[in-house]
Amino acid sequence: MSDLEKDPAEVVCSGSEQGPVFELLEPREVVLGRSTKVRRLLPNKDRRMVGAWCFVDHYGPDDLTQRVDSYDAPGERGMLVPPHPHTSLQTVSWLFEGEIEHRDSVGSHAFVRPGELNIMTAGNGIAHSEVSTPDAPPRLHGAQLWVALPDSVRTTTPPAFNAYADLRNSTWTAPTSR
Repeated sequence: MSDLEKDPAEVVCSGSEQGPVFELLEPREVVLGRSTKVRRLLPNKDRRMVGAWCFVDHYGPDDLTQRVDSYDAPGERGMLVPPHPHTSLQTVSWLFEGEIEHRDSVGSHAFVRPGELNIMTAGNGIAHSEVSTPDAPPRLHGAQLWVALPDSVRTTTPPAFNAYADLRNSTWTAPTSR
C-alpha cells in the first residue's frame, strides 16, 4: 500500500439525520500483470479510503478464450500476475466466475473459486502470484478489496492465507442514485 501523504488532514464526520450519504465513485482502468484489466474504485482522486478499505478492484466478466496474458508462453490464457510483495494489509478476494491459482511465500497453494472468500494477510510481508489454471473455466469475474491493517498490528501480524468455502449465496441489488 502506498500513502504519499505524510500528515493527512483529519476529517470529522458528524453524521446526519437524513441517513447515509450516497456517493458514486467512478472507476479507473488499471492493468495488472500483462493484460488483466481491473476497474479500480479506490483509491481515486476524490477519496483515498472508505474506512479501512484502501483498494477496491473489480474485474470481468472476461472471456479468457479471447485474451492472452503471457510472459513468453504463447497460447497461455487468462490471468497471469507474477509474484509481487505486499505489506501492512489484507486482501479479500471473491470470485463470481472462473478459477485462480494462488501461491505465496509462506507456502500457501490454493485454488480460488466462486462461492469462496479468500483472505491474504500480508502483515510484515508476503509475496504472492495469481494465475488462471490451464483448465480453468472460460470466464473470469471477481472482486478484490484491500484492507489497511491497524497501525498497532501492521508490521507485527504474521503473513497468512485463509480460504472460506461454501458460503451462502445471496442476491444483491445495486443502489440507485438520488
